[in-house]
Amino acid sequence: MPLRANTPPTVQIECSRPAGTVRENVADDTKTSDAGQRYAKALFDLANETGDLRAVEADLKSLAAALNDSGDLRRLLASPVFGAADKTKGLAAIATKAKFNPTTGKFLGLLAANGRAGDLSAAINAFRVLAAKARGAVSAEVTSAAPLTAAQAKGVAAGLRTALGKNPEITTRVDPSLLGGIKVRVGSRLFDASLKSKLDSLKFALKRA
Repeated sequence: MPLRANTPPTVQIECSRPAGTVRENVADDTKTSDAGQRYAKALFDLANETGDLRAVEADLKSLAAALNDSGDLRRLLASPVFGAADKTKGLAAIATKAKFNPTTGKFLGLLAANGRAGDLSAAINAFRVLAAKARGAVSAEVTSAAPLTAAQAKGVAAGLRTALGKNPEITTRVDPSLLGGIKVRVGSRLFDASLKSKLDSLKFALKRA
């Protein structure tokens, strides 16, 4: 199904709720955004049809790393100060410089032209879920206050494997604002075991005391 402006197909992505192991302050994080999921499904279907699935997935992995590393890029995509034309130009420059697959470039252009550049991160996460599911695996994004050691990463993977009953495909990112602990996103569900979350809960409890 081709990607067409303003008419991304509707999709509902379901993710079963894992039990035990990596769980604390479970939150329903619907801000993976319905729009991001719809665009991800349209891109996944198109890439699957054209045989570009692996290339597009690799492109999106690079984009996710760029979003994590570049505050300027995040501001460009999220800020209303920049119009659709600016965002389209910025994403096109990234796609050209990184030599992205044409399907990825078309997707980025459509996203920006439709005023959905701010949903790029959500679309990437949703695409990972679809790609992992197609391989019989499950996609998980692990965010920590500092880079995980090899032993920590292995422990998280083992915990997720036990909780989910499937091999997890883990991507990691660093967010110093968490202070400590980790956050794990599996599909649209967020498992928050960060120190910041615990402190916020404590502050809330103290205010109500």
